[in-house]
Amino acid sequence: MRDTKTKGIWIWGTPIELDIDGGKTSVFYLDTEGFESIGKSNVYDDRIFSLATILSSVLIYNLPETIREADISQLSFAVEIAEEFYGRVKGQDVAFEPAKLLWLIQRDFLQGTSVQEMVNEALRRVPNSDGDANIDKVNQIRDSLAVMGDNNTAFSLPQPHLHRTKLCDMKDVELDPDYVNKREQLKEVVASIIRPKIVQGKFLNGKEFVLFFEQILDALNQGEIPSTGSLVEVFNKGILERCLKLYTEQMAIIVLPMQGESLQKAHGQQRDAAMEVFGEQHFGRRHARKSVDQLEAEIEKVYKDIRLANEYQSSKLCEAMYTRCEDKMDELQALRLPSMAKFNASFLQCNQSFERECVGPSNSYYQQRMMKMLGKSKSLFIKEYNQRLLKWLVVFSLVMVVLGRFVIKFFLVELGAWILFVFLETYTRMFWSDDWLYFNPVWNSFLATWETLVYNPILDLDRWAIPICVVAAIVVVNWRCYRRMRHGPRWSLPVYRNHKDRSN
Repeated sequence: MRDTKTKGIWIWGTPIELDIDGGKTSVFYLDTEGFESIGKSNVYDDRIFSLATILSSVLIYNLPETIREADISQLSFAVEIAEEFYGRVKGQDVAFEPAKLLWLIQRDFLQGTSVQEMVNEALRRVPNSDGDANIDKVNQIRDSLAVMGDNNTAFSLPQPHLHRTKLCDMKDVELDPDYVNKREQLKEVVASIIRPKIVQGKFLNGKEFVLFFEQILDALNQGEIPSTGSLVEVFNKGILERCLKLYTEQMAIIVLPMQGESLQKAHGQQRDAAMEVFGEQHFGRRHARKSVDQLEAEIEKVYKDIRLANEYQSSKLCEAMYTRCEDKMDELQALRLPSMAKFNASFLQCNQSFERECVGPSNSYYQQRMMKMLGKSKSLFIKEYNQRLLKWLVVFSLVMVVLGRFVIKFFLVELGAWILFVFLETYTRMFWSDDWLYFNPVWNSFLATWETLVYNPILDLDRWAIPICVVAAIVVVNWRCYRRMRHGPRWSLPVYRNHKDRSN
C-alpha cells in the first residue's frame, strides 16, 4: 500500500524453534519500517536501520528491481553507525560482529546475469586511475561494507501477481506459482544461514538479549546521529569542524611574535587536545582514519597561517628594533663631547634590548645584521675618537687663552693654555706621531680623567655642557662685579693691570 503500515520495528511475539548446529534456538523475525516514510526524518530511518543491523544475525535487504548507489550508501551508513554504537555498548574498541546480509531483489527478469553476479558487481571497487574524487567516495562506501566480508547472499523473487493492488486480498493459490516456490526457497535460505546471536564471545539467552537491546537503544538515543547516510568523513564533518574551531580559538590566544620552538610546542599541545576531543566523539571506528587525516590537514593549514603571521610580526618587530639601534649609533657618531664610556654603555644597552625584544623566527637573521652594524659603528667611532678629542683639546686651549687674557685676566691661566696649545700643535707634530701619542701613558691617563668628567652615571656632560658653561659664565661675571663693588680689584695671583691701576 502507499501508506506505511509498519511503524518502527515489529517483533513477532512467539519465537520459532529451529534446530541449529544440533541445538534448539529461538528465532525472532523483525519487520522494519520502510525508508523515507512520510513525516519521518532521515535520522529516524538511520536509527531503525542501525538497530536492525546490530540486533540481527541475518539482515534481509529488500530492494525492488535493481541495486542503486543510494541503496549501497544507506547500507554502508547503517553499518558504520551500528559498529560505532556496538563498540560503545561493549565499552571498548572491538570489531563489530555484523549480521549476515541477504540481498533480496524483487524482479521478473535477469538479462543473462544472476542476482549474485549483480550484487558482486555492485559492491566491486570502481577503477580510478585518474584520481577522481567522486570515484574515491564511491569506493569508500564499498570499503565500509568490508566488515560484512563474504556474508553477502543474493536472492531474487518474481512478481507475485500482475494486479499488485489486489495482493493484500489474495491467497497463495491465486498468486503466481513461481513466486510461491521462490518464497518457500527463500525461507529455506534464511533458515540455513541463521546463527545464534553472539555478544562478547558468548551466545545470548532471552534475558541477556533484552538487556543488550536496552543498552543499544540508550546508546542510539543518547548519541548524536547525523542525518542521512553518507561517508564517514561526511557525518564526522560537524565534529571535525568543532575540533578545528577549538584548535583555532586556543591558538588565537597566543601573543605573537614568539620563538619558533615555543610556537611549535603550543601547536603540538593544542593539536593533541583537538585530536583527543575528536577521538572521543567521532563515528566509525575502522574508517575514521581518513577523517583524522583530514583534521590533521586542516590543522596544518591553520598552523601554516599562524607561522606566517608569526614570521611577519617577528620581522616587523626586529626591523623596528634594528632601525632604532642604527639611529642610536648614528647619534653617537655625532657626540659634541666624544666619550668611549657613553658609546660602550649605549652599545651594550642597545644590544641587550635587541636580544630581549627581538623574538621569533626573524631573530637569527636580524641578529647577524645587528652584529655587523654595531661592529662597523664601533670601529668608526674608535677611529675618530682620538682625533676628535685631540681637536677638542686644541680648541679648548685657544678658548682658555682668550678667557685668561680678556675675561678672567688671569696670567697663569693664559700661560697654561698657551703651553697646552703649543704642545698639541707643535711638539706632537715634530716629535710624536698620532699613534704614538694615543698609546702614551700620559695620554691614557688624560683619557681616563676625560671619560670620568664627560660621562658617568650621575652626569652626562655632552648633554649638560652648554647649560653648565652658561651658568658658570653668569656666576663668574656676577662674582667679579660683586667683588669689584665691595672690595675693589684685589688678587692673590698675578693679573693684568692697566696704567690707572699702576699709578694708584
